[in-house]
Amino acid sequence: METIEKERWLLAKERIEEIAREPEIDGTLGIYFQKTADFLMLMQKAWEKTESGTLKHASLEELKVWNQTLYEDIAGDAYQRSFANPSYAVAELGETYGQILSFVYAELRGMIVYAYEQRAEEMLIYMELFLQLHSAFCTEELPTKEELLQDVYWFISDNSDISVTRRIREQLDPSLSFFRDIIMEADLEDLRYLYQFGEYITDTEIQTSQYLNTLPLEEIEKIASVFTEGYRIGFLVNQKPLYKKKTVNIRYCIGFERIIRQAVINFQKMGLESILYRAAVSRVNMREANRIGCYGTSANRQYEYDHKGDAALFMDKAFVERKLGVLRTAYETYKELAEVHAGPAVMEVFGEKPFEPEGKAEALKLNKKQQENQVLLNSRAGQITNEYIKGEERSFTIIAFPVPDIGERFPEIFADTVKLNTLDYKTWQKIQQKMIDVLDTGTYVRIKGSNGNQTDLLVALKSMEDPLHETVFENCVADVNIPVGEVFTSPKLKGTKGVLHVGGVYLDGLYYKDLRLTFCDGMITEYTCANYQEEEENKRYLRENVLFHHKTLPMGEFAIGTNTTAYMMGKKYGIAGRLPILIAEKMGPHFAVGDTCFSWEEDVVTCNPDGKKMIAKENECSMLRKEDVEKAYFNCHTDITIPYDELGEIVVLHKDGTETAIIQEGRFVLEGTEYLNRAFEVI
Repeated sequence: METIEKERWLLAKERIEEIAREPEIDGTLGIYFQKTADFLMLMQKAWEKTESGTLKHASLEELKVWNQTLYEDIAGDAYQRSFANPSYAVAELGETYGQILSFVYAELRGMIVYAYEQRAEEMLIYMELFLQLHSAFCTEELPTKEELLQDVYWFISDNSDISVTRRIREQLDPSLSFFRDIIMEADLEDLRYLYQFGEYITDTEIQTSQYLNTLPLEEIEKIASVFTEGYRIGFLVNQKPLYKKKTVNIRYCIGFERIIRQAVINFQKMGLESILYRAAVSRVNMREANRIGCYGTSANRQYEYDHKGDAALFMDKAFVERKLGVLRTAYETYKELAEVHAGPAVMEVFGEKPFEPEGKAEALKLNKKQQENQVLLNSRAGQITNEYIKGEERSFTIIAFPVPDIGERFPEIFADTVKLNTLDYKTWQKIQQKMIDVLDTGTYVRIKGSNGNQTDLLVALKSMEDPLHETVFENCVADVNIPVGEVFTSPKLKGTKGVLHVGGVYLDGLYYKDLRLTFCDGMITEYTCANYQEEEENKRYLRENVLFHHKTLPMGEFAIGTNTTAYMMGKKYGIAGRLPILIAEKMGPHFAVGDTCFSWEEDVVTCNPDGKKMIAKENECSMLRKEDVEKAYFNCHTDITIPYDELGEIVVLHKDGTETAIIQEGRFVLEGTEYLNRAFEVI
C-alpha cells in the first residue's frame, strides 16, 4: 500500500470506528450508519486476518464461525431485518432513502472479496463512499433523494475505470491467480482450504469436497479428461486454431477443486494456462442475477434477486457511453492477452433446492428507457469483446455434475451422471445422422404437445442448393456441449409460427409455471406464465429474465434432444425438474429464444462427421450483422425444452406434401432411431 493510500486508509478507518461507536445521526438513519460501520469494521478484521495469514492456521470450527459471521446479515431469517433487504430498508428508512441505501449496503458487501484478495484500492474507495454519504446526513438539512442519488451515480461512474478495468484483466491475465493458487497448492483433504476463498461455505461445498476425496485418482482423471477433451475436440471439430491460444477460463462451483486441479494440469499439457476469476460482486460488472465465474453457494438467493435491478440507479445513456469507453480502453490495454485467450470451460452444478423468487415492489427495476440502455450496453459490449476475442477463434465446453443437495442418493446420482457424460458418442452420432437425413429433406417441422402441453409449432427450415454436400442440422455429440446428444438448426424465421408451452420449467435457476410463448414469423409476439396472480407481474418476470428487456426475441435455435438415458435418469431419481438446461435440453425438443448457436462466427466453416457443410448458421436477424450489428445480435440464448412425456409429435413436412414422423407420443418412430427407446424400458 502506497504512503498516500495508507494515510487515507488510516483516516477512513479511524472515522468509521467513531461512527460505529456513535453514528451522530438520530433515528433509523443513525441505526443504518452504525450497523453499516460495524460491517466495515468487520471488513477491517477480514483484511487483517488475511494479511497476517491467521485464517490459514485457524481450526476448522473457527473458520466455520468466521465464515458465518461474514454472511450472517443476509443469511436465513436475518435477511428480513437487514438493510440489504430493500423491503426492510424502505420500511425503516422511508421511500426517499431506502432503496438507495439498501443498494449501497449491498455494494459494500463486496468488500469481503476485496479483503480476501487484498485489493486495497477497492477497499478504500468503498470506505470513503460510506464516509461521504454519512457526512451528507450530518448537516442541518438532510440531502434530497436526488442529491443522494447523484452521490451514488457519480461514485459508480467515476470508479468504473477501476472496477471495469479490473474485471477485464481478471478474465484475461493468468498472473491474477488467487483461485488457482488455492486449488493447486492447498491440501484438498484438509477441508479448511474451502474457507480461503472468502465465499459463503455450506454443507454443499463440504460434502462435495468430502465425496470427491473418496474417489480414486483414476476416476478423478477420467472426469477431468472428459471435461478438457471436450474443450480440445471443440476446437478440432470446428476447425479453430487452438495452437494460437495460451489461456483458458475455468468456471466452476466451490467444492469441486479435486477435479478442477486435474483439469488445470490437463490444460497445461495442451499449452493452456488456466484463468479462474470470481463471480462479480459489484453491480457495475453484473448482468441481472447471473453469477459468472467461480463461486460458492448463495447465502440468500432472494437477496441476489432483490438487487438484480439495482442498475436502475445509474443506467442512463451517459453511463452506457462511460462504461463502453472504459471497456474498450481496458481491452486495448490487455489486447495481447485477449488475442491468445481461447474461451471458457464451464463446470455447472445441479440439484440445488428449487427457488421461486418473491417479487418485491421495493426492489429497484429498470424503467423502459433504462431497459433500452441496458440492451444497448449489452449489444455494444458484445461487439467490443468480439473485436478483441474473436468469435471465429474461440470456443468453449460445458459439463454439469450434481451437488449433495439433490438428496440422499447423491453418490448414485453422481455416478450415473459420470456415465451419462461418457456415453458412446459414436452410437448417437449414427442415430442422429439418420434423423438429419430426413430433416434435411423437409421444408417445415411440426411439433405438438400432449398430456396437457398445448405446444403447436411450425418451424421453417432453410433450403439447400447442394444436398450432397450441405446440411441444415448439426450432429451434436459430446465436445463443447456435454453430454450427447442433439441435432439442431437455426430456423428460418419467416414461416415459423405457433405456440410454445411448458407446464413447468427451470431456466437459469428460476422457475416458470405454464410458460407460454407465441411466435409469428419466428419472433415472439406474446409471452406469459402463471407464477403470479397479476398478469403484468408475469410479463415483467419474463421480460426481465427471458427476454432480457428486449421487446421481442427470435427463435434462434430448434433442436431435437436424443438423450433418453438422461431423461430416464431424471425419472429414476425423481430429479427431472432439478436437472440443468445443459442436460434437460437433450431430453426432448428444445427451442432457444435469442441468438443462434453460431453468433459471431457465422462465416466459420462447420461440417458434420459425414463431411457435409452446415449452412443453417444464421437467420433473418443475424444476417443484418454487416449492415447494423445492433439489430443482428441480442446477447442472450435461453433454451426451453418440452419433455418426452409432454410431447405428442415431431413430424417433418416435405415439399411434395408428404410427412415423416420422427417422434410420436413421446417415442422415436423413425427407422434407425429405435435404439433410443430402450432407455424408456429401464428405471
